[in-house]
Amino acid sequence: MELKGIFPPMITPFKENGEVDYDAFVYNVKKWAGTGLEGLLVLGSNSETAFLREEEKLKLIQLTVENAGGKMVMCGTGMETASETIELTNKAADLGAQCALILTPCFYDAAMKTPSLLEYYTTVADNVKIPILVYNVPKFTHVNVGADLIEQLAKHPNIIGMKDSSGDMPQFATFKRVTKGQDFAVFVGTASALYPALALGAAGGILALANCMPDECIEVYDRYRKGDLDGSLETYQRIFPVNTAVTGTYGISGLKYVSTLCGYKGGYVRKPLMEQSEKNKEEMKKILQKARAME
Repeated sequence: MELKGIFPPMITPFKENGEVDYDAFVYNVKKWAGTGLEGLLVLGSNSETAFLREEEKLKLIQLTVENAGGKMVMCGTGMETASETIELTNKAADLGAQCALILTPCFYDAAMKTPSLLEYYTTVADNVKIPILVYNVPKFTHVNVGADLIEQLAKHPNIIGMKDSSGDMPQFATFKRVTKGQDFAVFVGTASALYPALALGAAGGILALANCMPDECIEVYDRYRKGDLDGSLETYQRIFPVNTAVTGTYGISGLKYVSTLCGYKGGYVRKPLMEQSEKNKEEMKKILQKARAME
């Protein structure tokens, strides 16, 4: 399995009453499937996965597989225990998911050192039906995986890569160095680091911004791969403020609002997340308009 390119961690649209809007979700999946995205990630952090019931997760996986138009389907199935993760991952595999992104367990964050994480990921990889990737997102988990862990995990035949959302470029470079020679894809997890990550040898990006601006994210990737470094950098700089807004400043509800402005169906967030104020919406409109005006 060759892992590369740009994936969106797909938003999950909710209705105003808090229920999943499956029709809106399918609309988005079909629209993303018509772009140059390499694949789709269902149940990522930006999917509000922590707020989804298992039956909702499984239905979203099923709908993604059915409507992905041949795109690779990756699913986020990491749970707090190895047994739960194995169970959910194998259910996803039975529905047609091709690989799984496994979040670091994090409730007992102080105990999540290299030995415990090594045992956890090895146990999961040994017992699931599809290949897995390690998901490092200290912003949410307060757990940061070390290069010593990744160096060991990269040797496992069923652990094929990682998504690093730390934004730490020296650490990213170290991940690349310690996995050199291994069939192990290192993805960057934020569009704010996409260009420098590509310069360090990233396989691609799994990016919140690809929900609303997939073509621009793909353009940064494609231009870099073709050797048009100036063009890649120019596009990267243009979309950088939009990414800062929808991932750092305004969060998931901001991402959903900008996705709606870009022709997708953002829907509502699920409580306890909050919708954006009208003032914030106007600010996001201006940021998006400025980025588009620079095309």
